Amino acid sequence: MVEVDSSYYAMPSMRNSMLWAERTPKGFTFNVKAFRLLTGHQTEAKSLPPAIAKEVQGHFVSNRHIYYSDMPGELVDEMWRQFKGALQPLRDAGKLGAVHFQFPPWVVPTQAWYAHINECADRMAGWDISTEFRQERWFDGEHRAATLDFERQLVAAHVIVDMPQGFKNSLPQIWEVTTPHRAIVRLHGRNRATWNVKGATAASDRFNYDYSDQELGELASQIQLLRRQAELVQVVFNNNFEDQGQRNASTLQGMLL
Repeated sequence: MVEVDSSYYAMPSMRNSMLWAERTPKGFTFNVKAFRLLTGHQTEAKSLPPAIAKEVQGHFVSNRHIYYSDMPGELVDEMWRQFKGALQPLRDAGKLGAVHFQFPPWVVPTQAWYAHINECADRMAGWDISTEFRQERWFDGEHRAATLDFERQLVAAHVIVDMPQGFKNSLPQIWEVTTPHRAIVRLHGRNRATWNVKGATAASDRFNYDYSDQELGELASQIQLLRRQAELVQVVFNNNFEDQGQRNASTLQGMLL
């Protein structure tokens, strides 16, 4: 399994999905991140599909960040149509895993954002989805149980995250399963100095972290517990300076055998 990150930055293409399906062996799957506009992130017009970008430029001043709520309804419908259409070849080949919705820090547990996340799930009805939040309020004492219940109602796989702590966009590790067929663990490293770094030129500037064997052993113990609750447990390393992720994954695999 691989996680496709490029689909967050630009709309995925049907041609790439077809090629991925053709060029990978049987049993190989792709988790695909949702395009940033759909999750409430600020989006530049140039990252939209060309025809939609042209339409948008007629509505907004140039160089302005566009948000989902800014988009005319017919363009929103077209965005969802193109997004799902681009992934359909993977789905038809049985090689699409979860469509991963990573929400930005300003997505908080309010009525408006609950409605938006519900809309995402409704638009993806019948598809496997996962949810990852980046705002600590979702899992504070007041909201934790409600958030997990919400994910269960959405039939969305809760994403357990490991990341630096102490920031507004930090989340604690919540080792819970919200759908019995899938659990996802995403490991972002624990580099506090770079977690919110400004002016990074590459993702590896931010996610530069080498897990120790002790840290991986602690994670392995929790992952083993997940395996008793979910049919499939996927662990994704997002630390990506040089070969950190590959080495750490290899070590973790040995611990989980």
